[in-house]
Amino acid sequence: MSTNAAPATEKGPKRLRPYQLSIAIGIGMGTFTLLSGIVPNFTGWHSTSDIHREVFGGIPSALKVAFYTVMPVMLVWGSFRFADRIRNWERGAPDRRRTTAKNAKRRLADYRAGVYMRTLLRDGAAGLMHSMIYFGFLVLLGVTTTLEIDHQLPESLKFLHGGVYQSYAFIGDLGGLVFTVGVLWAIVRRYIQQPYRIRIKTKAEHGVILGVLLALGLTGFAAEMFRIAASTAAGKDMGFEVWSFVGYPLAQTVDGLSLGALENWHQAMWITHVLAFIAFLAILPITMLRHIFTSPLNMYLKDRDRPKGAMRAMPNLTETSLESFGASVVEDFTWKQLLDTDACTMCGRCTSVCPAHATGKPLDPREIVLKTGEVMAATASHAPGGKVSPPLSVDSEITIGANSLFERISSEEIWSCTTCKACDEICPVNIEILDKILDMRRYLSLMESNFPAELGNAYRAMENQGNPWGMNQNDRADWAKDLNVEVVDPGAAFNHEYLYWVGCAGSFDDKNKKVTQAMAKLLERAGVDVAILGPSEMCTGDSARRSGNEYLFQMLALPNIEMMNGMGVKKIITQCPHCFNTLKNEYPQLGGNYEVVHHSEFLEHLIDTGQLDMRNASLEDRIVYHDSCYLGRHNDVYMAPRKVVGSIKGLQIVEMPRNGTKGMCCGAGGARMWMEESIGVKVNDERAQEAISTGAGRVATACPFCYIMLDDGVKAAGAEEDQVKVADIAIHVLEALENGEKALAAADAPLAASPGE
Repeated sequence: MSTNAAPATEKGPKRLRPYQLSIAIGIGMGTFTLLSGIVPNFTGWHSTSDIHREVFGGIPSALKVAFYTVMPVMLVWGSFRFADRIRNWERGAPDRRRTTAKNAKRRLADYRAGVYMRTLLRDGAAGLMHSMIYFGFLVLLGVTTTLEIDHQLPESLKFLHGGVYQSYAFIGDLGGLVFTVGVLWAIVRRYIQQPYRIRIKTKAEHGVILGVLLALGLTGFAAEMFRIAASTAAGKDMGFEVWSFVGYPLAQTVDGLSLGALENWHQAMWITHVLAFIAFLAILPITMLRHIFTSPLNMYLKDRDRPKGAMRAMPNLTETSLESFGASVVEDFTWKQLLDTDACTMCGRCTSVCPAHATGKPLDPREIVLKTGEVMAATASHAPGGKVSPPLSVDSEITIGANSLFERISSEEIWSCTTCKACDEICPVNIEILDKILDMRRYLSLMESNFPAELGNAYRAMENQGNPWGMNQNDRADWAKDLNVEVVDPGAAFNHEYLYWVGCAGSFDDKNKKVTQAMAKLLERAGVDVAILGPSEMCTGDSARRSGNEYLFQMLALPNIEMMNGMGVKKIITQCPHCFNTLKNEYPQLGGNYEVVHHSEFLEHLIDTGQLDMRNASLEDRIVYHDSCYLGRHNDVYMAPRKVVGSIKGLQIVEMPRNGTKGMCCGAGGARMWMEESIGVKVNDERAQEAISTGAGRVATACPFCYIMLDDGVKAAGAEEDQVKVADIAIHVLEALENGEKALAAADAPLAASPGE
């Protein structure tokens, strides 16, 4: 070995850490601002055009010196405060969010969706109001920057004069008007209209922010008004300022004042405007205004290395050296999960769609984000005073003594979640709320054994019988006794095109056995080469994993994967969205890679290709489809079930008010199927009432849990099956086919002989 070789411990060049980059940017901006105030004093470059705007016109030198002294200080101070927050994010665990050649295009698309306000415009009124403030502010920032750039250029390169200046003035006033109207609209919305989700979290902080923003807009126009009026009073022809379509008419309203008074008013409004901007810089890093920067960043980082419906992977728990699982302290979350808390806009859209919150449960998704941020902010030992400002101001009596998440978040909140993903889906800045809840469930379940007692019964059943129903595994294929369905031996090679993964509900629940039988008959009609595992099939482990019991999940999943890999299974059909999501999105984490299709998608394919002939299928009724959360929001399958139902002649299809991406959960997801619902209104009862209110005689589902919950809810509402029939899409399709065949047979039958013959 060469004696000149570098030591093994030698590292490459150090890279700036994110918080250091924040400080560097602040110092750079502060230095640039300082220099931009010094340089013109030496160059003396001024525009020679009569149609232009003199920078600092009418402003004394002492005020200019104060401006170029205070502004750099505020920019540097703000960068240090942002650095404190960034160091808080760095407390989190690693999270692979690197930009690569594969994800760069998606990252940019997510970023554009954020900065173009596309996600905010899902709520038209709130989105438009926020867009007016945001884009108006950007225009004002742009015209101010443009003026400063022109200020630094020599006479031959100056461009803000003549027609260019007039266009510039028009754009500036338009931006200022849009901005000011947007702020006024926000004030009316928060303090007069007061929507519930905004009213319950309105703090004094919001009044300060809106007051500063309104002051910026109004004092900007006031300074412009008195500047134009003072120049006119001094004898200058200001007719070209007619393009300042707000400031110019306002200036005419004060043209009776003396030149001295107008100059004093101009200076006073300029000072007030600058003070408003200083106040803006002061509150920017320490209030929710920080989301101007953090929200677009969060949206840029949306793309991740796992499917939408998959939980974060964990190592094999039988082999790992980890001593703690899940999240109990701030540092257990990833840095991206901690960034989320500072990216939150506190808009409350997640609150407005949460089925648990809507039915009186302890959970409010927004509170999960805010409370996490509060604990993180209160335990920032690196910051001055050992803390930074919380995401949103909190009541003084709330104290946080440690970095434990459970200082502020109760287990009741965590267990109320149905994991429907509605909060994640509606969030305009892509905050991942569900991941936080699931990680905390992992801690409660694995480390504290702190879970509802009924869930313990399901755990024992899954561990001992291989299914949460606690039924004998040997009975798994009983539903197929009178059908032409092949049960394969797990030790033999799988020589069929598809494995039909029936799932626990489809094997043991009396309602869902009918779904399984209907689906088996439809597959036989279509000539699909399919077989089942029968007693060898165990629960996929969805309920175990969604309730935090990763150990039990792996205990169920690994033997399933080993068996299917050994048999050579490639393609799987399943009627349960929970099985579908687990097999498709989570088994690959453990080495199980299969082509998984939900039965709604497969039926759609069979109908489209003509393998399932629906020409004579008919039902005369009104039908409404209920979206399964694990099929829809977790896997973006919305149209397939609707197209399947839509292929049935005679059906009038209606929609519930909450449908598609805004659909309401049945209440059974996230292992809530196995827990009692004793607080507030039952989620399934509320959803059933919504289905009944459509006037539909049939309710179509595409999930065994949804089938059970909605059927129970409809019956609890007093509607019998002959009034409202709840059934899986497979049952509706088979009934329509059989109904059509009966009608066709009746039409083809010879006329009955007359009595006299």
